[in-house]
Amino acid sequence: MEPSQILAAMLDVARDAGLEVRPVGNALDAGLPQPGSGVVKLKGRVFVMLSSIDPVAIQLRVLADALREHAADFLEDRHLPPALRELLEG
Repeated sequence: MEPSQILAAMLDVARDAGLEVRPVGNALDAGLPQPGSGVVKLKGRVFVMLSSIDPVAIQLRVLADALREHAADFLEDRHLPPALRELLEG
């Protein structure tokens, strides 16, 4: 699978697991520093923020970390393509 295909599949899994995935817009246009990708838990909800300037590899790592930490039970019973399973186990 191509990295962009893996990212799209990982986004679907994250959303199915109940994680709220949000893109981080381009703050550079407003003269502000661009935040990086990361995970935030707020009032029991998990938000995965993906920065548009981060490479796909970093976005994948953030998604995999969020899934391992916040949706491990969901992943146990889910069939995943080998490329995704490898990222989640790494």
